[in-house]
Amino acid sequence: MNKSKIENLEEDKVTKERLELGRRGEDIAARFLKKMGYKIIERNFRCRIGEIDIIAFEKGVLIFIEIKTRTSDSFAPPQLSVNRLKQQKIINSALSYLVQKRITGIDCRFDIIAITFPADIKKGEKVTLIKDAFRVERW
Repeated sequence: MNKSKIENLEEDKVTKERLELGRRGEDIAARFLKKMGYKIIERNFRCRIGEIDIIAFEKGVLIFIEIKTRTSDSFAPPQLSVNRLKQQKIINSALSYLVQKRITGIDCRFDIIAITFPADIKKGEKVTLIKDAFRVERW
């Protein structure tokens, strides 16, 4: 069954809104991290394996940060969407980053920032930082 032009336009609108929400969340996360003393090194690092939203440095540790943004947490908190498969993609992307940049001998960590926008927009977003959210079993 072929999709109608209206269905395609609706899907495009949903995808565009989701991308915009993600960008907005990443901007909020970057400001939040700077206030927390993190030095942002790179945003949206892409390789053939995947993407890392933010790469930052804090207290001698290189941190790979996944940002999850939702308009509601009524179903589940945003951070729960970073399942084992997603974690492995982030880890492999981090390895790619380290190899590309020829970085060795540095401590690394994986953090998650979960951002939720409340129904009452006047209240502002809720930002949760989960440091050391998951670990690498073997490098």
